[in-house]
Amino acid sequence: MALFSRKGRVPYEDPLLLVGRAFKKICSILINTTYPFASMGCDLRINYSCELDRSIAHRIKFGNWIRLRNDVRLQVVAPSDQKGEPVIVLDDAADIGPRSTICAKNRIHLEREVTLGQSVLIMDHSPAHEDVTRPIKSQGVTEGGRIRIEKGCFIGQGAAILCDKGELVLGRNCVVAANALVTRSFPPFCLVAGNPARVVQQFDPVKQIWVLGGLRSRNSGNAN
Repeated sequence: MALFSRKGRVPYEDPLLLVGRAFKKICSILINTTYPFASMGCDLRINYSCELDRSIAHRIKFGNWIRLRNDVRLQVVAPSDQKGEPVIVLDDAADIGPRSTICAKNRIHLEREVTLGQSVLIMDHSPAHEDVTRPIKSQGVTEGGRIRIEKGCFIGQGAAILCDKGELVLGRNCVVAANALVTRSFPPFCLVAGNPARVVQQFDPVKQIWVLGGLRSRNSGNAN
């Protein structure tokens, strides 16, 4: 027989589940009330195991209904006392999967309802390596670029999105397959996969169907 039962809810077989949920809720409340984020909407849920330095919270902007799941890392590559616009922006209903990392120097912007799977990496810079006489860890990072992931995209488990210069944009409702390496922009409504990533399927707005390969390559092939 269930230990706890409420009308309209699934009975809890194990009271320890209640303890775990209560602890997570308390941690979220503490972060919500003590971290000086640039902006924060309602119902922000941050797992207690997330790595988030309070000293850089002023460079992070959250919308409403954000989810940061277990072991997520949000990192800002800038001095903690440096002022400026937010460099990590998560719009409404962004869902960051377990063990994912967002590391920003210039700007990483996830628009509404973007979902990251497990162990996703998003970086707008890379380690500097020009000086062959010094260890890589002593050379800092490159100038980097900017990343924008448009509304409704889904990023699969283990994918990496890296931008070392310019701006990388993933168009609306793109799907990035598991373990893909994305280093350039892609248009809306694409399925991209591979290392390096390429379009394997794209929605054709004229025919209203999904087609194999990118529309640009198909159109150029028909022209020939």
